[in-house]
This record gives sequence, structure tokens and C-alpha cells, in this order.
Amino acid sequence: MSWCCHRGAAVFAPIPGPDRILLVRQYRHSVGDYMWEIPAGRLERGERPLTAAKRELEEECGLTARRWRKACAFYPAPGYTNEIMHLFFAFDLAPARGGKRPDADEEIETREFTRRELERIVAKGGIRDGKTLAALALLSLDRWDWGR
Repeated sequence: MSWCCHRGAAVFAPIPGPDRILLVRQYRHSVGDYMWEIPAGRLERGERPLTAAKRELEEECGLTARRWRKACAFYPAPGYTNEIMHLFFAFDLAPARGGKRPDADEEIETREFTRRELERIVAKGGIRDGKTLAALALLSLDRWDWGR
């Protein structure tokens, strides 16, 4: 059996205000479709997960966050990869000085969703990304403050 070795990733849910979350939409070649998901990025060699999350928030969303909370770390697909995802929530968002700076091969759209909108979208199968479903499940536990 073969498996994939991965450095890990920082994934994060930007929370712009009470009962709101920012998602990104991008084309995923592996599934041949556009997907709404929380932003994420692979860890660079020796990079700490929070450092990567902050970098990716600026690059993909053109934002910074004054407050971060680590929710958990999880293995999204332990049957074939050792990738570990470090999940954060980002609060107190503000525009980044340089604006959005996506990678050359990335076309990223951002949009704020309300909790109610996402409940309807998830119920209809409109969110298919595992890391996003994990973040939304944790937020639904009301242990997390959704920016309140």
C-alpha cells in the first residue's frame, strides 16, 4: 500500500462578526468543480501553523486578524496521507495593507455567509469540503463565539 507524505496545513475560519463566516470559492481540479470552503494553506518547511494561517489570510482574503483561537488539529484522510490540519478561528478582521495576493494559479472569490445561510446550504449538500464541515460542526457546538 502506498500513502502520501505531507507537511501539514493551516486551515482557518475568518469570523467577520456575530453569526458570520467568510468563505472562499475556488476551482478544485481534483473534483472538477468550484467549491466554497474555509481558507487554507500548506505549511512551508519549518513554518508554524499560526504563522501559515496569518500568511494565507492576507494572501487569499486580503485581511489580517487581531485575535486567533486554535480549535484543534485533525487528520483529514489518515487512510492514505499523514497530512495534519491545524484549525483556527480568526476574529477582529481588518484589511491588510497589501490587499489580496493569491498565487498565480489561484482565482479566489470571497463571500460572507450568515449562520442561517450556511445551515440551509449544508442541509442541501452545498458544502462538500471536509475541513469546512469540520469548522462549521465545531462552531455549531456553541463553544465558539462566532465573534460575539
